[in-house]
Amino acid sequence: MQGVWIILAFMFIINIVGFVIMGVDKKRARNGKYRISEKTLWFWAVIGGGTGTFLGMKHFHHKTKHTSFKWGLPVLMVIQMGLLIKILIR
Repeated sequence: MQGVWIILAFMFIINIVGFVIMGVDKKRARNGKYRISEKTLWFWAVIGGGTGTFLGMKHFHHKTKHTSFKWGLPVLMVIQMGLLIKILIR
């Protein structure tokens, strides 16, 4: 049971990071500063932050016109949520 709590804590933290970096990148875009690469945004999404990154995209209206983010993040989010539910139900 302790392993489940570790996984939940990891997912929670990674999703917060995903949400925050979308906001940081949007702020940098507005201010004309050095941007966070799409590769980095996808990295945080793929390692478990799909939901946070997707919610950050929607909240900050960032990367919403990029097809890979517009369609890829929701698909990744559903996959990650499905895997998490499978882990919790076992």
